[in-house]
Amino acid sequence: MTRRSIILGTGSALPPRRVTNAELAERVETTHEWIVERTGIEARHIAADGETTATLATEAARMALAAAGVPAEKVGLIVLATATPDQTFPASATRVQTALGIDDCIAFDVAAVCTGFLYALSVADNMLKGGMADYALVIGSETFSRILDWEDRATCVLFGDGAGAILLQAQEVGDAEADRGVLATRLHADGRHNDLLYVDGGVSTTGTTGKLRMKGKEVFRHAVVNLANVLGEALEAAGHSSEEVDWVVPHQANKRILDATAKKLGLDPNRVIVTVDQHANTSAASVPLALDVAVRDGRIRRGNLIVLEAMGGGFTWGAAVVRY
Repeated sequence: MTRRSIILGTGSALPPRRVTNAELAERVETTHEWIVERTGIEARHIAADGETTATLATEAARMALAAAGVPAEKVGLIVLATATPDQTFPASATRVQTALGIDDCIAFDVAAVCTGFLYALSVADNMLKGGMADYALVIGSETFSRILDWEDRATCVLFGDGAGAILLQAQEVGDAEADRGVLATRLHADGRHNDLLYVDGGVSTTGTTGKLRMKGKEVFRHAVVNLANVLGEALEAAGHSSEEVDWVVPHQANKRILDATAKKLGLDPNRVIVTVDQHANTSAASVPLALDVAVRDGRIRRGNLIVLEAMGGGFTWGAAVVRY
């Protein structure tokens, strides 16, 4: 028998406030056409006062629990991926724990920016397989609007707020069922590229939150190469080929990156889940948010082989192969 992490349910949350490109064009020197041509983004959601990374994460977690039909008290592990926590400490995961009414479980945050959900998934998967818990909530949640420079048209148009979550259960499966659940994860980081995508502040340096800074062309170039490579690594580790993949659920950074990565791997672009047009880049939330959208609209079904992938500041990048 093999212990596998199975996705029981998915959930997501978006702030009610939807900001279109036309609205942004009233604030910075840009146009709807310029944004769509370069990114594919048409709108994004922005958190209001009182909406935080933890409140969005809690809403997404509740949806995942409801979809799975599992009460919150069964959860023994919460791993929350975020670069925009509610507080420096304690972890925003503990705020989610309290909001869900869970008195005692393992709860902590993971910081790997846009790759955060893949890092969190890998950590949770290995902890479940190691017997640390039977049920785990893996969440990506961000309020990136709080760290944007709204006078920098090159970056402020790219990001939005939101959350996505999955509920995992550790199940014992026989050899005939071994191709189930999380089959493989592969993660990378290369800190030499810090200055290409970063926030210019921090507790131990400036004592301020700082604002996001990015060199878009360089990030694009690294993203296409790194994502294609790590997708291949994860598929090889899982014993599958790209031809067998039913759906790719990528980090929703830029439509051009999604198209270029699919082309490099020879993947059918119609098998790539795209939500960047409506949600923009929600960092660690983008992969689970896109996954939930595709599960709820019926595209992703039980038994499908799916690949999750992301790249973010650091650089960090990673991929996971999952039999849904």
